[in-house]
Amino acid sequence: MSELLPIPLPLLLRRAFIEYEREGKIFDLPKARIFRGLPGLDTSVRFHGHAASTPLGPAAGPHDQLVQNIVLSWLGGSRIIELKTVQILDELKIPRPCIDIINVGYNVEWSQELRLEQSLREYVGAAMFIEILKASKLLGEDFPGDWGDTIFDMSVGYDLEGISSPRVRAWMESMKDATAIVNELRATLTGPWACYRDLPFPSRISDTLTLSTFHGCPAGEIEGIASFLLTEMDLNVCVKLNPTLLGKDQVEHLLHDVLGYHDLLVTQEAFDKDLQFAEALDILPRLDRLARSRGKRLSVKFSNTLVVKNHRTFFTDEVMYMSGAPLHVITLNLVQKFREYVGAMFPTSFSAGLDSNNMADCVAMNFVPVTTCTDLLRPGGYARLIRYMEKLGDKMNAVGASRLPDFVVRHAGQGPAAVERVTKEMKDSLREQFSAADPEDLGRVDSWVDSEVAVPLKKWISTLGASLNSVCHQVAGRFEEKTTMLPTSVSSVLRRAVAGLEQALVDAAGLLNTPILVKQATENPRFAWEHNKGVPRKIGSKLWLYDCINCDKCVPVCPNVANFVYETQSVDVIYENYELTPDGPPRLLPGGVFKVAKAHQLANYADACNDCGNCDVFCPEDGGPYIEKPRFFASLETYRKYAGRNGFYVEFDGDQATIYGTIAGASYQLRLNPGDNRAWYSDGNAEVEIQLTHGALVDWKLKPEIAETRYDLDMRPYLQLKLLAESIRNPHHVNFANVAGQ
Repeated sequence: MSELLPIPLPLLLRRAFIEYEREGKIFDLPKARIFRGLPGLDTSVRFHGHAASTPLGPAAGPHDQLVQNIVLSWLGGSRIIELKTVQILDELKIPRPCIDIINVGYNVEWSQELRLEQSLREYVGAAMFIEILKASKLLGEDFPGDWGDTIFDMSVGYDLEGISSPRVRAWMESMKDATAIVNELRATLTGPWACYRDLPFPSRISDTLTLSTFHGCPAGEIEGIASFLLTEMDLNVCVKLNPTLLGKDQVEHLLHDVLGYHDLLVTQEAFDKDLQFAEALDILPRLDRLARSRGKRLSVKFSNTLVVKNHRTFFTDEVMYMSGAPLHVITLNLVQKFREYVGAMFPTSFSAGLDSNNMADCVAMNFVPVTTCTDLLRPGGYARLIRYMEKLGDKMNAVGASRLPDFVVRHAGQGPAAVERVTKEMKDSLREQFSAADPEDLGRVDSWVDSEVAVPLKKWISTLGASLNSVCHQVAGRFEEKTTMLPTSVSSVLRRAVAGLEQALVDAAGLLNTPILVKQATENPRFAWEHNKGVPRKIGSKLWLYDCINCDKCVPVCPNVANFVYETQSVDVIYENYELTPDGPPRLLPGGVFKVAKAHQLANYADACNDCGNCDVFCPEDGGPYIEKPRFFASLETYRKYAGRNGFYVEFDGDQATIYGTIAGASYQLRLNPGDNRAWYSDGNAEVEIQLTHGALVDWKLKPEIAETRYDLDMRPYLQLKLLAESIRNPHHVNFANVAGQ
């Protein structure tokens, strides 16, 4: 099954609350990996005019299209959620598997795998879920404290015709005003969730949008889409750019000569058809002027994935999209080139091989937000996120920075140079604007800037203590004391410069930090092929329905929380089959041995699984957990539609349970009634009544067309189904397959 089916909001809440109370987890994320802020540190940022408590977030991809994905990203410390890209073609047939994180990172995914209307409900539902978590105090009275400000950032693609279509327009309008969906979801909050029904849920889910155009989108199309979004849709816009802007020669030089990825071959077509660097320098300033004229903001994002030739057998397509370590170095070099031409004209966000070890450097280059994807698909999954923030905190403490602006200025040692640059620009700008002014007045300005701006800022850099913001406020206060000494026109311009002093310093430091930190990353051996050539180890054994080596890697690497742990009983029984006849008692036949060695077992919740294949990549055994392990469905309808060769659906009614199962392509049904010590088992040809305690047949009947012949009934599927039905409801582990019965 590759069709994702969203889980109802009340069921998601039920699982989260029960799981946290019993196991100290939410969607398998342990409480120790839930971000609770960094003591004494302010990691807040602003993005398109909105506040976010951290600069971190998931990139538009597999970690932000379902409610549970978004909530897990948020619990890990993400506060700028770049939602998965939507488009008018919302019934795509994506090749399966579609994600290959064997060492670098490849995919053949495009946009959302849900219908537009489903995506809308998931994004609204996620926003509501977060508000319920805050209000419930489930995670503690101080959660989330001052670190709860969150931004949802839309992402749309891929061409103007689709984005301007009535359906996508309506989708964006609903994200700006989701009152109808909020009220619809409110009505589902019944029973234990009724107390949250009247919370002031946000109806404006987002008014910012990251534009993700297809590879090969022409410059005019990109400008047309961005103009449409800025004007007709009245949105703040971030334009995501492709790594091909760096040029084929430079990309190949970095890939092959510097990093050693000789197996990665780019296509000439991608560089010929993609936006050219000169075209980007042409259209972006125009779009920036348009945005400002509309009272909106324009930013840029580096970067999209890189198209490379498919040199592996995991996918069937001729090309695939590369991410991870090599893209990190390529994209940083592209940022450096871009900034050499435009300086700090455009706020910049970043997504390319981000992980906990390089996030601080990316923040120090003044990227907001910094987003990640490939790293979260590795063992640990969402639990890796908290290390991003913890390591950022360590770096902040190391340079005595309590706020991110202070960190940007201090981190790479370019603070004094940033002060020199900013104060020089202040003086040069005033002299240019007031060339006819009294030279003595301008001299006083120069003297004041040197003594009252440069000196205290350089002193702040060389000592630990007050924040940059407080120093800038002191500068502003001293300026007001001297303002009468200058002509009014000069004072007005200087006042604006002083008001923007902190941001100017951060922008300057970010620019100065860029070549230093890009050089360090480019030369860092951990981004090279030699460091990343290893592949996850396979041990040669084959997965089956029960038992495996129990490494549990398949659980956290699934972005949709589809794989889960359940507990069972160890079993080692010799069973017998039955020969059934129209008349006469059943006759025992030789059976076999049914053995389950371990109590700890793994399964898959099929409705949340899109067959991406990521769990297969990291599983040490062959076959793929999402294929070989028990695949549970949310409804009898989806079970019957998608069961394939391995699928199960369980209905609970008090202590009774009915399980429908497909094993090796054959369908079975088992109803258990422990109170009456009875079970009813059917394989489609025969239905038998069984005494549970001794496993003896009590009654049986055959399908009419075989009622006149003898029939051999295999009891192995009965034992498999019985163990699954009894085990899956074990309350020790809460999961999507059993939470309705908890």
